[in-house]
Amino acid sequence: MSRSILDADALLAAAEAETGLSDYGDPTFKERFAIAAQQISACGMDEFGQRKGAEVCRWLLTSRLNFFEDHKRYHLDDEKIEKPLFATGEPRSGTTLLHALLSVDPNARSLRFWEVMYPSPPSGMAADDDPRRAQADNDWREINAKIPLWLHSHPYNDMLGNGLPEDERTWAMDFRVMTPTAWWRVPMGMNFAGLPSDPRAQYRLHKMMLQHCQHTRPKKYWVLKGFHNARLKALFETYPDAAIIWTHRDPIQTIASRIAMAAEITDGLVGHVDWRAIAKGQLAYARNSIKTTMESPCVNDARIHHVRYPDFIADPVRTIRDFYETYGVPFNNEMARKMQDYLANNRGDRYGKFVYSADMIGEDLDKLNDEFAPFRERFGLEIEKRK
Repeated sequence: MSRSILDADALLAAAEAETGLSDYGDPTFKERFAIAAQQISACGMDEFGQRKGAEVCRWLLTSRLNFFEDHKRYHLDDEKIEKPLFATGEPRSGTTLLHALLSVDPNARSLRFWEVMYPSPPSGMAADDDPRRAQADNDWREINAKIPLWLHSHPYNDMLGNGLPEDERTWAMDFRVMTPTAWWRVPMGMNFAGLPSDPRAQYRLHKMMLQHCQHTRPKKYWVLKGFHNARLKALFETYPDAAIIWTHRDPIQTIASRIAMAAEITDGLVGHVDWRAIAKGQLAYARNSIKTTMESPCVNDARIHHVRYPDFIADPVRTIRDFYETYGVPFNNEMARKMQDYLANNRGDRYGKFVYSADMIGEDLDKLNDEFAPFRERFGLEIEKRK
């Protein structure tokens, strides 16, 4: 097996030759890409897997080169991003449903998968028959065929290329994350650790993506979703007029749900599941994330609207109305009707019931409940009993 398949310098040179461009928009990028290429190489894949990894690298590298060229060509720094609305929370705390409901607001604009998967040229310049739409649809059909159980835990994947990406997906071509929605063809499992983080640089790229997708379109406010608790300071530096709606749920349930979902995705990507390793990893992630939230001075920022998951699930539209009214965003009966229609026509169990249990964590639940008691108390949460 040749190690040159994922040689960073060769992949960079190939992307530059293919596009005729060489500006990656960040003097640290090549060093970061070399780290990512080395990390992929270390996964122990056979030659087929490494070649698939190289293909994804070429895709992301050429996308990045064209993206930064577009930004200069169309003077996209002139685009003003004003008063964006963000949904955030621990994974599996209702944020995707919240984002989906925000996205039907006729006065709002949300990112779409086809736009971030194939960002050049700016999507506002695209015709209805732009082939990137069909390409992203086909990509998502491939993802859903490869990871069919993902539709149980994340039925929103049926939106295909018109689906709603998390904000972290804008960092795929920055090699800050290795999300399955960029790396599904590579049999290396879910890999989120070990890549350099720089929140200010990440939100700079995120803002550039919004500028890209806003170009030539009527002005609307953005509605977005990501896991921002560890990066709040940088988010507010980038978007000082942003408002955030933050859902909070019993950590035991979010951890168990993530374990089950991660197992579904891992099984589709690599064909086997190490449940113990997944449970251990998700518990460690949750502990670190909750610790970050509890220690962050930004959590009390007036631009953040905290919501209990049980309240959101009981009345999603009322929750959003309250959020809008708190931050002076108009809310009317048409918006409420569109959100109610979405809820009526998009049942969460439309591909089968997503099943998970707190027993999947593999730890003493009484001790975990004691450990997370300060978090529950901080946000007014009770221990959640699932039926």
